[in-house]
Amino acid sequence: MDIGKFNAEGYYDPTPYEALKNDRKYRPLVYICSPFSGDTEYNTERARRCSRFAVDMGAIPVAPHLLFPQFLSEKTERELALFMDMVLLGKCEQLWVFGSEVSDGMQREIAKAKKKNMKIRYFTDDFKEEAECR
Repeated sequence: MDIGKFNAEGYYDPTPYEALKNDRKYRPLVYICSPFSGDTEYNTERARRCSRFAVDMGAIPVAPHLLFPQFLSEKTERELALFMDMVLLGKCEQLWVFGSEVSDGMQREIAKAKKKNMKIRYFTDDFKEEAECR
C-alpha cells in the first residue's frame, strides 16, 4: 500500500509521505469497529482479538472502546465517547468492521466512514473477509 502526499480528506500533507516513503514497513492506521455495549466484558475481549488480528495483518489498530472505558462511563458519557470515537475515526485510513452484529454505535461509525469515502473492510467473527452485505 502506498502512502500519498494527501491526507484522507484530500488536503496536501507531505509530512507522513516524507517520513514513510522509504520505510518498507508502512502500516495503515485502521479503526476497529466492533460492539462494546451490552456484554462489555465479552466485547472488550473481542475487541482485543480484533486488534491483534489487525496487527497480524500489517495494520496499526485504533480501538477506542478499549481505551475510553478506562476513564469514561458507558452509562453517563456515551455520547461524549462516541464523539471522541468519530474524531479518531477521522484520523484513520480504513474502517474494519467485525462480526455480524452491528450496534447503533457501529452504524454511526460505518456511516461516517462512507461519508468520508474511506476504505471499509468487513470480517466475520472468525476473521474471514467478506464482501459488504449489510
